[in-house]
Amino acid sequence: MAITEIEDKISEIIIKKDHDNFIYDFLGVYDIPKATITKLKKGINNLSDIAGEVYLKNKLYYKQTDKDLMQSFTDVKAKVDELGTKPRYIFVTNFKEVLAYDIKTDDTLSIPFERLPQKFEFFLAWNGIEKADFDKENPADIRAAERFAKLYDVIVKDNPSATRKGLNLFLIRVLFCLFAEDTDIFEKNLFTTRLKELTKIDGSDLDDFIGQLFSVLDVKKEDRPEDTPSWLADFPYVDGDLFKDPHESLKFTAKSRKLIIDAGEKLEWDQINPDILGSMLQAVASEDSRSHLGMHYTSVPNIMKVIKPLFLGDLRNEFEKSKGNYKKLQHIYDRIGKIKFMDPACGSGNFLIVTYKQLRQLEIDILKEQNRILAEEGSGKAMMYLPSVTLDQFYGIEIDDFACDTTRLSLWIAEHQMNIKLRDEINNAVRPTLPLQHAGAIVCGNALRLDWEKILPHKKDDEVYLFGNPPYLGSRNQNDSQKEDLALVFNDNTVVKKLDYVSGWFICASNYISNTNAQSAFVSTNSIVQGEQVQRLWSRVLKENVNIKFAYTSFLWSNNAKSNANVYVIIVGLSGIKEKTEKIIFTGNSFRTVKFINAYLTDGPNVIIKPSSKPLFLKYLALRGSSPTDGKGGFILSKSEYKNEVNRNPNLKEIICPYVNGKNYINNTMEYCIWIPTKQIFDKFKDDIFIKDRIQKVEIARSKRKDKSLIHIPYKFQVVQNRDLPALFIPQASSGNRDYIPMGYISSKSIIAAPNFGIYNAPIYLLGILMSKMHMSWIKAVGGKLKTDFRYSNRLCFNTFPVPTLSTRRKKEIEQLVLNILDIREEEGGTLAELYGSPLAEKNPKPMNARLLKAHQELDQVVDRAYKPNGFRDDNERLALLLDMYSKKSKENESTN
Repeated sequence: MAITEIEDKISEIIIKKDHDNFIYDFLGVYDIPKATITKLKKGINNLSDIAGEVYLKNKLYYKQTDKDLMQSFTDVKAKVDELGTKPRYIFVTNFKEVLAYDIKTDDTLSIPFERLPQKFEFFLAWNGIEKADFDKENPADIRAAERFAKLYDVIVKDNPSATRKGLNLFLIRVLFCLFAEDTDIFEKNLFTTRLKELTKIDGSDLDDFIGQLFSVLDVKKEDRPEDTPSWLADFPYVDGDLFKDPHESLKFTAKSRKLIIDAGEKLEWDQINPDILGSMLQAVASEDSRSHLGMHYTSVPNIMKVIKPLFLGDLRNEFEKSKGNYKKLQHIYDRIGKIKFMDPACGSGNFLIVTYKQLRQLEIDILKEQNRILAEEGSGKAMMYLPSVTLDQFYGIEIDDFACDTTRLSLWIAEHQMNIKLRDEINNAVRPTLPLQHAGAIVCGNALRLDWEKILPHKKDDEVYLFGNPPYLGSRNQNDSQKEDLALVFNDNTVVKKLDYVSGWFICASNYISNTNAQSAFVSTNSIVQGEQVQRLWSRVLKENVNIKFAYTSFLWSNNAKSNANVYVIIVGLSGIKEKTEKIIFTGNSFRTVKFINAYLTDGPNVIIKPSSKPLFLKYLALRGSSPTDGKGGFILSKSEYKNEVNRNPNLKEIICPYVNGKNYINNTMEYCIWIPTKQIFDKFKDDIFIKDRIQKVEIARSKRKDKSLIHIPYKFQVVQNRDLPALFIPQASSGNRDYIPMGYISSKSIIAAPNFGIYNAPIYLLGILMSKMHMSWIKAVGGKLKTDFRYSNRLCFNTFPVPTLSTRRKKEIEQLVLNILDIREEEGGTLAELYGSPLAEKNPKPMNARLLKAHQELDQVVDRAYKPNGFRDDNERLALLLDMYSKKSKENESTN
């Protein structure tokens, strides 16, 4: 049941004249079974035999009374304290007031009876929703969004020819009026009361009322026409361009009129959280987002991960160091009033609003400290309050016009809330909310086709910060227009084909901040710092005067939504000048300072690994497996199908081979494939009923392809890479929660399935090198990933991997350790998935087999020493050496070529 439905049902209950059945009706609104309520009403499961009392075990102790409410509550509480099994709630009412107590949380509720609908969330534990969970999503914001969703739907239905802009602007304006009348911007309940008193119940004259009201709110009182109706005199001048455009005439009905009045009377607008509300309102006007109403906002903790290391932490540190020094405090105060901020993908303004509130809070804290200093000095000198942080410091770009409107509205709401906070905390510090202040520029447009410099001009020494959470969109999910956006930004049609859409923002930011005091920080999918995207993007981002200031390595992005998608992201902060200050890498809940952060978000030189068609350090080839291109049910057989057919015709063993891919290798499940490399072999088996049927299926599948080159060889895999030799098998996909990618040897009879890899006739020591932490650190840094899973690449992971010259003795030492690992796998039994576990998983980590882990650690030590006699402290040291080796080898190759 939606929040507004719960609220409305309770509203219907409390207006009844007869309250005899009140508590049964009230329980029925929540997830209490009807059968339980029926029994309770009949007295079957009511554990109290006192008239006017209802005691439902574990749920409620209720009492209705006409005596002193507090005394009645005290009496009930004393009874409950004596009980062994206690109910969740105590509820006492005289139908004028309510006293309730949550025994688990120790929270109390004391309100007029008529306000019970607005406080419905107090009892949500009956629905399995605890207060701690519900508080993550502000009830006032959700109620506002749900009520406006209903209003929006009714208005749209009644006005099929209205423009979207007109509808959205109406929605924004009404919301502002409701907020204004509940927060002292207007007189209390002014808008709702006038609407209720001066318009007909059927809503037929409501459009005229709205039109007149909206037209005067943009006019100063002294400039309003003399014939302005008297009922408009109490409405102040608003400005801020909110009411500048004329109201688009709309048709209203009794239903839409009532929905507006309900929004004014039933909602607590002073509890609105503007950094969340904007996203909710945007979802109201977006049908594809409606099912997730209130779920599409970036949580404040995640926003803080961006803005704190970008600028807020520095400002706060400077404030702490300046305490006790009035002049230094004034310097910070003046500084924060000059900084400019822009979110070039601002959506409904979350990042801008949180930043504005944080800056205003810092402003208040500075004023309080200055006041304290003046009071201690006893000079009698009073501090004169002059505003520092204003909305004209905040800029945004957003492609959706309604989102732009909600950003402006949310900024105004945030400004008023901070004005109230300022008034409450600092004597004589008053900032009027009206007339509304203009934000710097909230521009509606495509950020990748606009000149950011024209929107927010800046000089070399200006303090400017760009931040946000731009749209990700992998290359496969981009439409033609978005691909064209990237091509324009990169000035290259080819390089952008495999880049995520978010990469465009990094290029634009790099161009904007280069060689200036400006900085940027964006959230992005982790794929832009993995695999081939690194070379395509970061060679252009990290210019001479642009470097990475801080970075959050991959983490699960969340936004307090109930249905979060598992999106793994990074945060990268860029500086536009060469700084000598240390950089910061955040990993999980820890961080470390480093001298330099490279494109892989690790500590090391700015080396970008380029895919190589051949190994740079090894003489062995990691070949991609074979591709069948057989349609469904062509060349591939299950284990049971294999058994059935070879039992029928044992000669088929000659052409049906084990088919090895990453999944069946790691999980020890068997698949098979029909493997016919030559026409001569095909002719030998072409009349077998099973082979004939399967080849026919392949033939049909291939005939439907545009490429007809395979039609004449329906018996053969499209890509044949097999060498009829034993091979070192490398699964292309493997869980990133493991310490090691499970690799091993397969027989010469086995066929490796693309996109997995095989190294034919590989020596045993090579398996040891590839399963070591040295190689794993390389894979983590330069290999591609899907979410957090490893995606191995021969061109990036194997061909580029630095390997030192190994002595015969070292190779034999590694071989012995590898053989020991293979023996332990055999002895311990189980699948590789079970043996290697998922010890790094955030949820339900499964430990790696203890014997196997110890054997791998022994191997790691030997391989480490092959690279560096004293070994390494961690993966960062390993990677730093590997990048250095790669860099030197690349330069050698360039000089010889």
